[in-house]
Amino acid sequence: QVQLVESGGGLVQAGGSLRLSCAASRILFSIYDMGWYRQAPGKQRELVATITTSVRTNYADSVKGRFTISRDNAKNTVYLQMNSLKPEDTAVYYCKAYRGATYYWGQGTQVAVSS
Repeated sequence: QVQLVESGGGLVQAGGSLRLSCAASRILFSIYDMGWYRQAPGKQRELVATITTSVRTNYADSVKGRFTISRDNAKNTVYLQMNSLKPEDTAVYYCKAYRGATYYWGQGTQVAVSS
C-alpha cells in the first residue's frame, strides 16, 4: 500500500521558518507529480505548490516568494521550505502524489503560526 508521510510541522512565530517533508514508500516516486496542499479550520483544502517530474514548479499567489517546493527522487521525498510565515499560513499541510487519474494523499502535518 502506498504511503505518504508528512513531517516537520509545528508551532512557529510569525516571520519564522519551517521545512516540511513528505516521504513516499511503495511508489515509483520519480514518475509522480507532487504537490503540497493545506486546509485551515472551516476552509476548503487549497493548493500551495506543485512540482512535476521534470521539476517544473507552481505556487499559489499567497505563498510566492516565501515558499519553495523541491524533490529528491533518490530519497523519495518532497519538501516545502516555508519562510516568512504568517498567521494565515496556519493549517494542516498535506502532500499529494498524482499521475493521470491516480493520486494518493498523506495524513497531514499541522502548522501553526502565532502572531
